[in-house]
Parts: sequence; C-alpha cells; structure tokens
Amino acid sequence: MTANRPVRPAVRWVSKSLFWRVFLVMLLSVAAVQALNVALVVFLTPPTPRIFSVPQVANALRSGQDATGEVLVTREASNPAPADPRGTRISRLIAMQLDLPPARVHVQFGGPPPLVFGPLPPRGGFGDRPPPDARNQILFGHFTVAVEQRDGSWRVARAAHTGFESWRWRAFQWLLAALLAVAPFAWLLARRLTKPIAAFGAAAERLGRDPRAAPLPLGGPAEIAEAAAAFNRMQARLNRYVEDRTMMIAAIAHDLRTPLMRLGLRLERAPEPLRSASEADIRDMQAMIQAALAFFRDGTQAVERRRLDLRSLVESVTDDLADHGEPVVLHDGDPLVIEGDAAALKSLVANLVGNALKYAGDAEVTLARIDGHALIEVRDHGPGIPPEDVHRLFEPFFRGERSRNRDTGGIGLGLSSVRGVARAHGGDATIANHPQAGAVARVTLPV
Repeated sequence: MTANRPVRPAVRWVSKSLFWRVFLVMLLSVAAVQALNVALVVFLTPPTPRIFSVPQVANALRSGQDATGEVLVTREASNPAPADPRGTRISRLIAMQLDLPPARVHVQFGGPPPLVFGPLPPRGGFGDRPPPDARNQILFGHFTVAVEQRDGSWRVARAAHTGFESWRWRAFQWLLAALLAVAPFAWLLARRLTKPIAAFGAAAERLGRDPRAAPLPLGGPAEIAEAAAAFNRMQARLNRYVEDRTMMIAAIAHDLRTPLMRLGLRLERAPEPLRSASEADIRDMQAMIQAALAFFRDGTQAVERRRLDLRSLVESVTDDLADHGEPVVLHDGDPLVIEGDAAALKSLVANLVGNALKYAGDAEVTLARIDGHALIEVRDHGPGIPPEDVHRLFEPFFRGERSRNRDTGGIGLGLSSVRGVARAHGGDATIANHPQAGAVARVTLPV
C-alpha cells in the first residue's frame, strides 16, 4: 500500500526546484565535511606526544645510550645544532646535569619550544641556594641536543620517532580517499544542475541564427522550465512579428504588379520616345518586385534538409557558368558531405559567383573543411570593396555599385539572401577585401 502512495506536492516541488537542489547540495556537502572531521578524530586519534625529562636526556648523553630507546644518541664530527635562542634555558639545565659549561651544550628545536616547569638558574648559577630538582624539568617534541666532547667531536641526542609522521600520512590518505569517493557524485550533481542552463544557451544561439529553430524542451528544474517556456513564447512572438511584416511587404510588392501591367498597356499608345523610356522603367520596377518576392519567399520557406555532396553542388554551378564562357575556376578537393537544402545552397553559390563575375570579371572558388565546418570561399581579382561599405554589404537593398543601373548593380538583395540561407543552415557569411587584390566572400556551414 505504501509503495503506491502519491508523492506530496510539496516534496515534488522541492525536488524540481533549482534553489532547493543547490541548497540541499551545499547543506549535504558541509555535513559531509563535518562528518569526515568527526571520523578523523574518532578513528584516527593522534599519538600521545612523548615527554622527556632533562635528567633522561642528560643521562643518555653521558652514557651514550638510552635504556628506554626513546632518545637516540649519535656521535658527529660537526655541530648539528646551531645556537637556538629558544633552547638557552634548557641547555643550561642539561649543562648543570653534565657538570659542563653552558657554552658546550647546544639545544635546537624543530617545532615550538618545549614546556619547562620549575625555576630556572640565573646566568651566575643558583649561588648558595640549592638547585631545583631536575626531575621536574620536562620537554617534548622534536629536539636536538649537541654536547661538545674533549676531542672536538659532538655527542648528539635526538627524540626517537614520535609517530606523528605516520599519523599525518594516514590522515592525508583518509582525506584523499574521501575526496576521490565524493568527486564522482559532485561531478554528476554539477552536470545535472548545469545541463539545462547549457541547453538554454544553445537554444538562444540557435534562435539568433535561425528564428524558425525548434523550441526549447520544457524540462529540468522548475526555474529552468519556466525560463524555457518564456523563451519559447518570446520566440513565437518574434516569428509572428517577422512573418506579419514580411507578408505585408510581400503582399504590397505582389499587388504592385497589377497597376504596373495596366500602366504598360496604356503606354502602348504613347509616343515612341516616351514609351521606350517608360517601358524601361517599368521593366526595372518589375525586376525589383520579382527580386523582392523571391527574397521574402526564401526567407519564409522552411529549409528542407537532406544529405548532399556540397562539392558536386558547387561544381554544377561553376560548370554551367564555364559552359557559357564565364571565367570561373573551382579548385580540386575531396568530397564534402553536409546536410542542407540543395535549392537554397545552389542559389547561395550562384549569388556569390555571380557577384564576383559582375563586379570583378572573374571568380575563384575553393571548398575546405575547417574546424568541423564546411567553408565555401569565392574570391575575385577586381578592385575590391570600399572599406566604408564592407560592413553594409549584407544589408537588404544596399548596393555596392552606386550607378543605380539595374543591369550592373541589381537591387541589393543578393548578399542578404546569401547570409539568410547560411544562417538558416546554422552557419554564417562574411565578405572582406583580400590582402593581395580583390574581394573574398566566405560561407561556413556545419558538417
């Protein structure tokens, strides 16, 4: 019965909330760290530090060995314990035990100074007062006591291995093992939390390139799902806005053809000079309307993608132009298979090569694969592009040729169509002046 019990709404909401997920992850992380610290204290108790008395160290130095094995005594040719101001008092106590001048006893500490209990002798000794009981003088930790011998050598006493080194190494191993055990879970949690955000960013990038991109799936934490829903609503509104205005302009361009046709019929009765000039203007206007309709139609039609050989597609365009005597060159290369709309891509290549032929008189086409993208490069050897016009060439109705002659300059929609097709395929189009001569247009498409 309990297995089929429905999950309470509050529990379901907490499990889907990004805030509560992050909060619980942080809380559990702190709790895990504290539990690890407690485990270290309970299961890895540090060893008790060894305490040495001054008589014990002095006796070991006098006899050359320590019966307990806690003090190691060696003989060395040079002094291994340079004067340490922290060991002055201890050296005096040990010197008193050995009946030696304090200058022949050197004490050095590897860590904090030892604890010393009881009164210490002044520089002149205790005088007539009896010296304190040396058994009350204790020290611990890492120390080195060196006593100069008559032959100039040094007898050295050191604390034996205290066990702290092995304890520190075990504690480090414990921490490392805990870190390795927690790391996969931390990675999975981080990936689970950031994956929806990464998908959100990728969807925004796709929308910037193609307004008709697929909507963002509604999933993940509640906050991300709400943001994705708002993003999809924004995308739908943008598409409606663009489509409404595109259809309005296309309808205006379409309706203009009827009055132009009537105007052409009336001009048949006009005198010859007026009729010829007016018919030329009407033909230009009809060409402009036809180009505008084609541009709007290409921008609103859905892209029908399929696997195709891009090199064969480009070769069909260049071969057709070469058969008509145009100076077009396609450099050899390997086949390049992509997924795209064959008709749209063929129009893209024809626009780029046609512009090169129209403005420069030649076209040189290169295909390559670079960084996971297919690159179409069309170069000419003409006069190039004025620097102030380079960044405007892809604007609709902008013409790089300023004569306003439709036979030489078109109406300024060719390159806009090229960029629209490239971005609809997830790529982009650029144009610039070549360092040597002429201009070069580049189109990148995902492979």
